[in-house]
Amino acid sequence: MNVIIVEDDDLMADLLETVVAGLHPALRVFKAFTVSEALDLWRSRAPGLFVIDWSLPDGTGLDVLRKIRAADKNMPVVMVTGRADRDSILKAAHYGISGYISKPFSVEMLHERLSGMLKAVLPEDTSVETLAEMLSRKLESGLQIPTRMDVSGILGLMERAQDLSGGQLAERWQKEASLCARLLEVANRSSFRRTGEPVATVRDAISVMGVPMALSQALALALDTGSSFRSPALAQSARHHQAQAEAVGSEAQKLALVLGKKALEFQTAGLLSRMGELAVLNVMDQFVQQGGELTEGDIENGLREWAKQYGNTLKVQWRLPLAIRQMSGAVHYLAREDVRQNLLIMRVAGLIAGGQAENPECSRLLRHLGLEDWLESRKKTSDTGSG
Repeated sequence: MNVIIVEDDDLMADLLETVVAGLHPALRVFKAFTVSEALDLWRSRAPGLFVIDWSLPDGTGLDVLRKIRAADKNMPVVMVTGRADRDSILKAAHYGISGYISKPFSVEMLHERLSGMLKAVLPEDTSVETLAEMLSRKLESGLQIPTRMDVSGILGLMERAQDLSGGQLAERWQKEASLCARLLEVANRSSFRRTGEPVATVRDAISVMGVPMALSQALALALDTGSSFRSPALAQSARHHQAQAEAVGSEAQKLALVLGKKALEFQTAGLLSRMGELAVLNVMDQFVQQGGELTEGDIENGLREWAKQYGNTLKVQWRLPLAIRQMSGAVHYLAREDVRQNLLIMRVAGLIAGGQAENPECSRLLRHLGLEDWLESRKKTSDTGSG
């Protein structure tokens, strides 16, 4: 089912998208920032639900609501607005709104209200799809990767938000690939509109949006109904790929520090290096939840066939800076003639994290970096420490 969000504030639109996309795997979310964009999407996307702000650059949410009601008396429409006065509520009620949520709102409350509403409008049974059909369909809509975020933990952080700094949150969340990617996406959309400069680290992303919005994004992801695996086999595979991504980030950070570079960007690129695999596994789990069956071979073949494509799509969807895209891609492959230092670092980190430190390619790249003896000296230091 298609859902249209009409909101002219970038950060709020992204937060609403995160909440709505996590409500059900069958939902596809589209965003409009003006009345005209909303009406165009309404005509072209045949939505099953509208979430509309009141104040828009070329009119109001009521203008959208009037047009909808003139043609469809039953379309669920929720107003999410800063206007909480009696007159505004009565005006909206006159046109038959399905819900009225005042800003600022609790993400938890919004999730609960929309979940209840969707139960009445979602089809009871989705059509029977093959795994390939589902993977293909999901590629064309907003992709998600699984998260290990804990709702109670985020709520605890929200209670003391005034005492938290962006640096503290960045340190706490540095291994959460899904949240890091989401914060970068939201911050880059907002930052680009204002400055044209990309944001490449989680710390900078939180600085752009502020601690309260970062916590709201985290809670929305934690509430995502599709973010935790039901299938033990898929959960095990996801843990493996998550661990690999963390290992790459750690190795890249060490190499960057040795070479006097900003380590956080390299850690971020490493952490995002398995996002394609994690997104594919997330869709596979949705397939299982809808009654599908998977063998170990299905999982391996699906990852081999779709992970790269999903990863490339996510890089664009999340508006990652070009440098981060290239660095995360270099973890998996780097042309022999490419000697850009940042990419060499990431490729070496990928080889070391994958247990291929003795690979001739790794030795060759370390020579390019001027670190021929680095691995050996690190090994000696490790042996001395363990002894």
